[in-house]
Amino acid sequence: MFAELQNDSFLRACLRQPTDHTPVWLMRQAGRYLPEYRATRAKAGSFMGLATNTDFATEVTLQPLERYKLDAAILFSDILTIPDAMGLGLSFAMGEGPKFAHPVRDEAAVAKLAVPDLDKLRYVFDAVTSIRRALNGRVPLIGFSGSPWTLACYMVEGAGSDDYRLVKTMLYSRPDLLHKMLAVNADAVAAYLNAQIDAGAQAVMVFDSWGGVLADGAFQSFSLDYTRRALAQVKREHEGRRIPHIVFTKGGGLWLEEIAALGCDVVGLDWTVSLASARKRIGQFTALQGNLDPAVLFASPEQVRAEVIKTLDSFGPWKADYRPVGHIFNLGHGISQHTPPESVAALVDAVHEHSPSLHR
Repeated sequence: MFAELQNDSFLRACLRQPTDHTPVWLMRQAGRYLPEYRATRAKAGSFMGLATNTDFATEVTLQPLERYKLDAAILFSDILTIPDAMGLGLSFAMGEGPKFAHPVRDEAAVAKLAVPDLDKLRYVFDAVTSIRRALNGRVPLIGFSGSPWTLACYMVEGAGSDDYRLVKTMLYSRPDLLHKMLAVNADAVAAYLNAQIDAGAQAVMVFDSWGGVLADGAFQSFSLDYTRRALAQVKREHEGRRIPHIVFTKGGGLWLEEIAALGCDVVGLDWTVSLASARKRIGQFTALQGNLDPAVLFASPEQVRAEVIKTLDSFGPWKADYRPVGHIFNLGHGISQHTPPESVAALVDAVHEHSPSLHR
């Protein structure tokens, strides 16, 4: 059904197998910093018009690969497709973030929640298959979901938040309601990721974007436990091939050992975490992904290159005691829409030029 993979360096790094360079992809690599993306979005008329149209979603997913020598593609979609399919009414106003028409804030609203009919998300799975075919084996395709906790934050707040007042009020005053919501979310995330794997995704990533806003203790009970519940149901193999699992918790540096203990293949790091210390803490068990500060990309290409080399060198050689360890170069969060495209070129080129010296 799909072409044979020509560049498997990303998948090999996820599984801590030898590669000849450090593979690189970037969170939000298909986005508003690219003029071609803005042109396609204008044709689509809206963000959801872009995400729900198979041809447009395929087009924008491949756009950064036409510009840059990236080692993986990531599905173009949004983390909030699951709650939208639950009937919460997702919308994106121009220049604003996502909003839900029907936030979940009381017992009656929680009681209505259920794992959605996956047919309502058919547009996502159709896009996965279309992108995988269009890649024609060039690089692997990553599927993804928001974490159960991150989805719950948006579902309760109704939009993005600076203080998470509403969801934290529920957490402390009615933890029973939040636990019910998180259980539904976890099962929905698992079903959603499995359907992406069936459609052609070759690795899957859970974005726990708001895990870092939780207190220690609350993180384990309300985020980590439900990511574990989801991942326990997600396929580890498909058609005889391993499907790597990646978990990224923004602000999760305190809990790296516990995140690694989920059994995921890769732990994503934000820019507040030292790659060297993360390698000492968990690198013998899992591959690491990260973790350049996205703001570096506002510097000159020469400075970008220097910061990339510093980041690669902080991870160090790929072998320890003659055993390979794994590193996927990425940012510590998504690319800003204001990023100059030439800065991304400098980053990708620097990774490919410098990293082979660490793989000998």
